[in-house]
Amino acid sequence: MNTEGRLLSLDVFRGLTIAAMILVNNPGSWSYVYAPLSHAQWHGATPTDWIFPFFLFIVGVAIALAIGRRKESGAERAALVRKILWRSLIIFAAGLFLSAYPYFDLSTLRIPGVLQRIALVYGITAILFLWLNPRQMFWVGVGCLLSYWGMMTLIPVPGGHPPNLEPGTNLGAWIDTTLLNGHLWSQSKIWDPEGLLSTVPALATSISGILTGIWLQSARDHFEKVAGMMVAGAALLAAGLVWDTVFPINKQLWTSSYVLYTSGIALLVFGVFYWWIDIREHRRGTQPFVVYGTNALIVFAVSGLLARTLNAIHTTDVAGNSVNIKAWLWASVFEPAFDSPYNASLAHAIAYVLLLLGFAWLLYSRKIFIKV
Repeated sequence: MNTEGRLLSLDVFRGLTIAAMILVNNPGSWSYVYAPLSHAQWHGATPTDWIFPFFLFIVGVAIALAIGRRKESGAERAALVRKILWRSLIIFAAGLFLSAYPYFDLSTLRIPGVLQRIALVYGITAILFLWLNPRQMFWVGVGCLLSYWGMMTLIPVPGGHPPNLEPGTNLGAWIDTTLLNGHLWSQSKIWDPEGLLSTVPALATSISGILTGIWLQSARDHFEKVAGMMVAGAALLAAGLVWDTVFPINKQLWTSSYVLYTSGIALLVFGVFYWWIDIREHRRGTQPFVVYGTNALIVFAVSGLLARTLNAIHTTDVAGNSVNIKAWLWASVFEPAFDSPYNASLAHAIAYVLLLLGFAWLLYSRKIFIKV
C-alpha cells in the first residue's frame, strides 16, 4: 500500500477501466471500429463489454475499503447513510445533466444511464454493507442473480409475449417502456441497457467487489489473498460460462451469467494487479493510470461533456457544408492521415484518451481530487 493507505493496484485498475471506457466511447467514426472495441450486438461479449462491470466491481471494493475503515473507527451509521445518499444523489444528478447537455430537452431526457446506474448500485450496496455481514452480503448477491433469472425466464410479458430475452419484448424492456416511456436510450427508444430491472443483477456485480475488498482486509497473508482471488475468479468465470448455456451472457440485459463471467474476469485481473503492484511493488508504467484513477468520475463526466460539445458546435468544411467539430476533425485531420479508416478511427479515440489524461494530470499535479 502507499503512504495514504490506498491500494495502488485499485487506483491503477480504476484508471485503466476509465481510460478504456473513454477509448471505446470516442472513435473517430462509428462505421470504423475494430470488433474488440465494439459491444456485442446482443448475446455474447467482447472486451468492451467487460468495462462497465469492472467499474461496478471496483465501486464495491472501494466501499469495503473506505466505508469499512469508517465503520471500524466508530463513525455513526446514520452519518454514513447520509453521506452515501448524498453522494448517490450527486452522481445521479450528474448523469441526468450529462444526458440533457447541451440542448436540455426535458421531454426526451434519458433518465437511465451509466452514472445513474453507478449511483443506484453504489447507494444500495453501500447501505447494505453497513448492516450486513459478508455471508449475508453473499446471499443477497445470489438472491439478486437467481431472482432476475426467474423473472426474465418465467414471467410472461404483458401484451401477449411469453418470457423471452429478445430486444424490446423482454420483461425488462416492458418495465422500462411502461415507467420511462420517452426517456430511454435514443438508439432503441423501447428499452435501455441501463434499465430498471437489470439494475438488480448489477447490484451483485458490486457485491462481488465488496466481498473482494473484505477479503483483502482480512488477516490472511499475501499469498493466501492472491490465491483466493485467483480461485474465486476462475470459479466465477467458469460458472458464468456454464450458466450462459441456458441464460446467455448479455451486457444489454446484464444477465446473471454476465455478472458471474465479468466478475470472474475482474477478480483475475485485479488479483494480478494486486500481486504485481502492491505485493511485488512494481510501479513502472502505472502513473498514467493512477492519475486517471484518482479522479475517475470527474474525468469520465468531462469526457462526455466534451464529446457532446464537439457534436453540438458546427463549422464549415472545404465543400461549404455545415458539419460539427467532431466530423470536421475526422474528415480533415484523422482520416487523411491514415491509410486505414479503422486505424484513423482508433487514432482519434487514443488522442481523446490522451487529451483527457492531460486534464487529469493537471488536477493530479495540483493535488486536486474531486470527491462527491
